[in-house]
Amino acid sequence: MKAGIWIAGRYSFARKRFRVINIISGISLAGIVVGVSTLLVVMSVLNGFQKLARDLFTTVEGPVQIVPVKGRSMVVSDSLLAAIARIDGIETAQPFVEGQAILTASGKSELVMVRGLTGEARQYLLRKTKTSQPYFSEGGISAGNLLAGRLELYPGQQVRLFSPELISAGLQALSQPELMPALSMSEASVESSFSLQKVFDDRYVLTSAEMAQHILLFGHGSFSGIDIRGKNGVTDETIEKQLRQWISANGQEKHFRVLTLGERHRDMFAVMQLEKWASFSILMLVILVALLSLAGSLAMTVIDKRHELFYLRCLGLERPEFMTIFIVEGVMTGLAGTALGSLFAWIICTAQELYGLVRLPSKSAFIISAYPVSMKSGDFLAVAIAAILFTLLVSLYPAGKAASIATSRSLENRME
Repeated sequence: MKAGIWIAGRYSFARKRFRVINIISGISLAGIVVGVSTLLVVMSVLNGFQKLARDLFTTVEGPVQIVPVKGRSMVVSDSLLAAIARIDGIETAQPFVEGQAILTASGKSELVMVRGLTGEARQYLLRKTKTSQPYFSEGGISAGNLLAGRLELYPGQQVRLFSPELISAGLQALSQPELMPALSMSEASVESSFSLQKVFDDRYVLTSAEMAQHILLFGHGSFSGIDIRGKNGVTDETIEKQLRQWISANGQEKHFRVLTLGERHRDMFAVMQLEKWASFSILMLVILVALLSLAGSLAMTVIDKRHELFYLRCLGLERPEFMTIFIVEGVMTGLAGTALGSLFAWIICTAQELYGLVRLPSKSAFIISAYPVSMKSGDFLAVAIAAILFTLLVSLYPAGKAASIATSRSLENRME
């Protein structure tokens, strides 16, 4: 085996009699480099868009939430928030109110999602969006710009909001008239519109937690859940694990459960992951084409070195050693191409991340000016493993051909 590896190194770098073999080998190596670097750059850009979407979601929502196991609300006390805040790695724990409501304005109505934020959550939103003016006051709302466009909402306009629970309570009041005085639609003033993320822009209304409790008929101290944010350097997975352990240790499994951002927006993130791995599958075909050229180069090397193969046979090399020679030669080329391609991809992505060299077509149509990138070591590892595996597979045919030629009696007769 050692002899086969040494000979493979000699064959990889020694001069061939036919220069066309060197040309094909160079084309194969270049194809692997281009294919690997292109694939990694595309995957990093798709990671960047996925990270951007996550960051936009977390301007309003926490990346991890504690929500009730049953029902739509839970009682959140100061002691509960303090206990969660003491968990290692957690920076903030902010209760929120969220639910569906019907918004009516100017003769139009639409089912919207009302989200009530505490004062601390509102300050976090202002910091993340780098806005100096508050989006809304205690008695006002802020509507997503797409929603505002459909309903023709403008600052200062009075709107009414009521939840489906109010309708249900109204029907119940027909048989219990004493409930009628407690039933009324909530009125609010539109104070602004926002543009954060399409999901929010299309159907969300932001307001204070107290206003949302009134609209959704939540009792005092009742919330939909708690937004959890970790400290810098602490991953969402770590926070999720810590919260699950805390819930289990305190025997709260029947009352609370942990909900992640990926679970809340499963469909959107699943589509983005599908796009990423579909791109992986398609661009691997470019690498495979380059590897087929490598197989042709190895096959021509076998023909070029057929006399030397016979001499090696006379020196005692067996079929496995002959196969090792050309498998190792192919894998060495694949390793070199993968390493160079990964290096080029890292340089390109780093330059794009630091300087934003490739700009988006229209600055006004996007909230960012350049393509985002996010490199993940798992992607580099997956591409490297796939490229090396394909290299190994395409090297099997010329390796088997070399072993057949070396052990053939017809070659021995011709040499005689």
